[in-house]
Amino acid sequence: MDRNKFSAIAHQNHSFSNPISESKLMKMVEMVSLNPHDKVIDIGAGKCELLIRLVEKFNIIGTAIELYDGAIEEAKKNSSSRVTEGSIKFIIDDANIATENLAYEKFNLGICIGSTHALGGLENTLQKMKSIIKENGYILIGEGYWKKRPSEEYLQALGGAKESDLKWHHENVSVAEKLGLVPLWSYTASDDDWDEYEWLYSSSIEDYCHKNPDDPDCMAMLERIRAWRRTYLQWGRDTLGFGLYLFRNANN
Repeated sequence: MDRNKFSAIAHQNHSFSNPISESKLMKMVEMVSLNPHDKVIDIGAGKCELLIRLVEKFNIIGTAIELYDGAIEEAKKNSSSRVTEGSIKFIIDDANIATENLAYEKFNLGICIGSTHALGGLENTLQKMKSIIKENGYILIGEGYWKKRPSEEYLQALGGAKESDLKWHHENVSVAEKLGLVPLWSYTASDDDWDEYEWLYSSSIEDYCHKNPDDPDCMAMLERIRAWRRTYLQWGRDTLGFGLYLFRNANN
């Protein structure tokens, strides 16, 4: 079973592939006060819905970095009827390589929501962002955190994850402060936000397999999503949090 195929089907009905509500996400974007032709980069951009909306609303110039070519193909299709051709530059590449190639550019806003692993974790992502974001520009990060200490059973159900893989909510902010970034705002996913994300995630797989029973991957996809759903309900809902963090790349 192709993991990208599974993820694409599971997220096909999500506007944004994270558990922060759309209203919280768009309110935080409003805080940045983007101007026409400001440059915005999104690392791990997925289907690029956020960049597309920023172009629609603020007429910004977007750069999308995404490793999965299927997501970019969908993004190009979705954007073709909504924004001017060329308003978003699509880059299919490893995030480290792509950002090195963009070192000469400076962006007004850097976004990385749920994809800090692409740059080696939260601290590395923030350091990279500092180097490509203009002085007094903005950084918008989406990152998981522990709401309580994870059980060994939960870590094993996550494939042998370690407690050190994530920090606590306040530590996510502290990491940025130690790098000289100024915290401006944070939202966290509520239980309702998580439920909406997770149930849509699992029902999308269930519905796909119900409608496409001849797909040879269906059995593996159903086994995976049902194990994941049990894991979420038994441990994840009470243990795993997700925060959206807005920082200013201050000069002092």
